[in-house]
Amino acid sequence: MTEQENVSVLLSNAYESLRSADLAAAMGLFDRALSADYENAEVLYDLKCANFWKEKLARMEAIQNPFERGEYILTQWKSFSSFVSKLAGDFERARYSFKRFAFSFALRQYEALPPDEKDSQEAEIALRIGRCHKGAGDFDAALHSLESAAQARRDDAEILAELADTYALGGDNRSSKALFREAFYLGAQRIDLGFLESEMIRRLIEKVRALGCSGPELAEWIPVYGAIYGVFTVKRELKAVEAGKLVQSIYQLENELKENADQRAILVPRLINRYFWLIDYYMAVREDRVKIDEILLKIRLLDGSIYKQYTA
Repeated sequence: MTEQENVSVLLSNAYESLRSADLAAAMGLFDRALSADYENAEVLYDLKCANFWKEKLARMEAIQNPFERGEYILTQWKSFSSFVSKLAGDFERARYSFKRFAFSFALRQYEALPPDEKDSQEAEIALRIGRCHKGAGDFDAALHSLESAAQARRDDAEILAELADTYALGGDNRSSKALFREAFYLGAQRIDLGFLESEMIRRLIEKVRALGCSGPELAEWIPVYGAIYGVFTVKRELKAVEAGKLVQSIYQLENELKENADQRAILVPRLINRYFWLIDYYMAVREDRVKIDEILLKIRLLDGSIYKQYTA
């Protein structure tokens, strides 16, 4: 076996250890790979990543509650994503293995919760277990947990977004588009964009970010441009009572916008998205064209550019 082949085998074994959430074993293999080839770029990359997690796990020892430990690891995953984006090299196999490590390790924490604590936070725990399975690449297990969470809390934007993301990763784009549209309507601010990873939603997020949107308003513009760019195309017809609530929420947002001009960056895209939903409802029930034109005029007055793109 050549030196390079030996390093390749050591790295493959190390990545398998990471997938089993065994950081210590992986680090031992990385050290052996470094001894075999101390200039190997991928090995150096791996060691930087492994040392990041070694430090974070050492700090985690002070946390006793399994739920809090799981939350800590998922928070550190976001920090790690920022950390690796600044490292030299493009090692997809390594990034994927460390991703599986982080989510598998977090999953162990949530699964270690006492039964009574799991029962008292059933939907919350199911959401997090589903998120961890998704991050670890087990989409079937993720769907099982997330569908359970969605049954317990049908109008939870965060749960629906995670479920939509998992459907997309599993190849069910139709269900994904419908659920993403629903989730961002129910509460864009409750959706943690950092945990969404399917190509469809990541591309949409990056397109909206490239337009100059950032901070809290980024999430509010996603469903607006999702409609304009033809991403959120799977729609359901609202029931009469839902349409009534939609009209009421529009009325409240219009008043809120008049009274809180400083919140315009968030309220304008939120209101436009609701206008889109109302137009879809009017078209589904064959409402008089005059009512649709009234909503279109409101959109034009709010944002002429969006109006032009929407009606093009």
